[in-house]
Amino acid sequence: MKPIRIALVTGASRGIGRALALELARDGAHVVALARTQGALEELDDEIRALGGEATLVPCDLSDFDALDRLGAALFERWGKLDAFVGNAGVLGPLSPLAHVDPKDWNRVMAVNVTANWRLIRSLDPLLRASGAGRVLFITSGAAHRAAMKPFWGAYAVSKAALEAMARTYASESAGDGVTVMLANPGPLRTRMRAQAMPGEDPMTLKTPEEFAKKCLAPLAPEWRESARLYDFPTDRLLSFSAPV
Repeated sequence: MKPIRIALVTGASRGIGRALALELARDGAHVVALARTQGALEELDDEIRALGGEATLVPCDLSDFDALDRLGAALFERWGKLDAFVGNAGVLGPLSPLAHVDPKDWNRVMAVNVTANWRLIRSLDPLLRASGAGRVLFITSGAAHRAAMKPFWGAYAVSKAALEAMARTYASESAGDGVTVMLANPGPLRTRMRAQAMPGEDPMTLKTPEEFAKKCLAPLAPEWRESARLYDFPTDRLLSFSAPV
């Protein structure tokens, strides 16, 4: 009997995170779904159960760093390993000139988009190594490379550039230990964040989170061997981390 894979998805209550959680559940994984909203997590749980899967719900704000530390310990006590970690949750922050960004807004973007993922790496690293086939996927953005062409996106672009640098570092440090680290750029999708950033855009012209999630399943599978690569969904290409998108 194939052992059940344990997969943690952050920002799992809606959009890309929800689509990825459902895709992993369809593939037979036990999904550890982390998000702020209890009600939305319970709706996700109902959908996963309807698919014949199981989920563990973790209502948590990613800026609660102590809770992220406790999560690693809880996963260790229950399963002793983690097979997949999807660092999806993120916030857009203010679309504003850098000089006008309020410090509390800047700190929130960095806390959720960067520091929380570092705290999760710190908390989950032993569990990913214990898997023997730990798979890590961080959701990034083309804004990390196009900041010069996108004024007013500074906080978000800086956070995603920092996330990519962190992913490159972790990929290098975990090479040879059975852990692969990938980035995925979804491009413009039909999500709440996209609507917030581009309020005049027709969402029906965009691809869906479900289409993107299907493509992300492969890098989370135990047979995946590539690491330190970026999957660019708009072009359906696998790139080196250093390649601009």
